[in-house]
Parts: sequence; C-alpha cells; structure tokens
Amino acid sequence: MNPLCSRCNRVVYPTEKVNCLDKYWHKGCFSCEVCKMTLNMKNYKGFEKRPYCNAHYPKTSFTSVADTPENLRLKQQSKMQSQVLYKEEFEKNKGKGFSVVADTPEMQRIKKTQDQISNIKYHEEFEKSRMGGEAPPHLPPQQQNTTPAYQPPAASPNYHYEPEPVRQAAAAPPPSSGKRFRAVYDYAAADEDEVSFLDGDVIVDVQPIDEGWMYGRVERTGQQGMLPANYVEAI
Repeated sequence: MNPLCSRCNRVVYPTEKVNCLDKYWHKGCFSCEVCKMTLNMKNYKGFEKRPYCNAHYPKTSFTSVADTPENLRLKQQSKMQSQVLYKEEFEKNKGKGFSVVADTPEMQRIKKTQDQISNIKYHEEFEKSRMGGEAPPHLPPQQQNTTPAYQPPAASPNYHYEPEPVRQAAAAPPPSSGKRFRAVYDYAAADEDEVSFLDGDVIVDVQPIDEGWMYGRVERTGQQGMLPANYVEAI
C-alpha cells in the first residue's frame, strides 16, 4: 500500500516519492513551509519535522551558552583537540635533543606556577612576621612605668626595630595588573594549583602564563590559582 503525502494527503507513488523527516512527500510538495520554494535533499533544513529553506529556517535562542547541546559538543571537541595537539607537539619535540623534564610546555607551566606560589607565600610570611614584630615596641612604656629607674636600657628595643620600615619598603608586593575576566563556562579544578569557578564569575588580578593558561583570583570566593584561558573572556 502506497503512503500518503504529508503535504496534500494524497497517495504517493514510488516514482515521485521523497522520504525525508520521517514522512513521505511528493517531489512538488516537498517545499518550504514559509515561501513554498521547492526543496531537495541537498538544500532543505528540517525543524520539528518540517522542511524550510535556508532563509526561513527558524532561529532558536537559549538562555545561556552552556545550555545548548551544540555548544556542549563544541566544548568537548575543543578539549579533545587541545589534548591531541599537545601530544602531537610533544612527539615532534621529543627527539630534538633536550631534556623532557625541563623543556616540555607542561613542566614550564608548572615551574612558573611554583614560582608565583613561592612569591605569594613569601609575602604572606613577611606580612605575618611584620605584624608579629609590631607588638614588642608597646612593651617598653609598661616597663618604664613600673621601673622608671631603668629608662635608658628601655630605649634599646626601639633601636632594634629601626630597620623595619626599610624592610617593608624593599619587600612590598608588586602592584596588581588590574586585568579582569568573566567566566563563560563552569570549571572544576583538576589539580591543587588550579582554581574552580562558575559561569559568570569575575576573575581579577589575572596574569597570563602561556597561550592556554592564566593565573588569577575568583572575586566571589577569594580563591586563586591557575585557570584555562579559553573558559574566560576579557571584560
């Protein structure tokens, strides 16, 4: 038994049958829903099992970038391509006569990250020691009130802390670059030196590490670490 045409509901014979979008059509009935232009298997676009031409294909909109299946597929594909390209570059550079431990892009990224973390820890330890060193100068006035006869020796602690302003000025932390970025995807940290964030978070104090990674601080959580550059955009 021959099927019916989805457009005119008449019998479709094998010589004029078009099987598309899970339906059967006459060749003349297989046309755009809007302008009625006759279509074929090469120039049609299907939407909700109805044929459209390229000019009248319905445009869909989504609330966020991460909600679309197409963008999720592109995101996964981009991640896979990045891994493949890295492996290809690694294999190309593998036989060039340098040390793999010292010269791979991954090891260079880790080295830069460790240097930055070391600088941050150094400034934190310095601030702690500086805050701890400000308390002793308040002790001599108490000793002066209880034992006024020993006022000259009480001045010696003040001489001990005179070099402190010089240390503070010499080891002041470097100024922030002021670069701000906004996350366009969610990201979960895979290593201890990375930072997690959500779509829409603002990343501040951003410093580029290499073509694929940055170092910054998530304004919402206050956490800082490395993050992938293709997950954020400049504000």
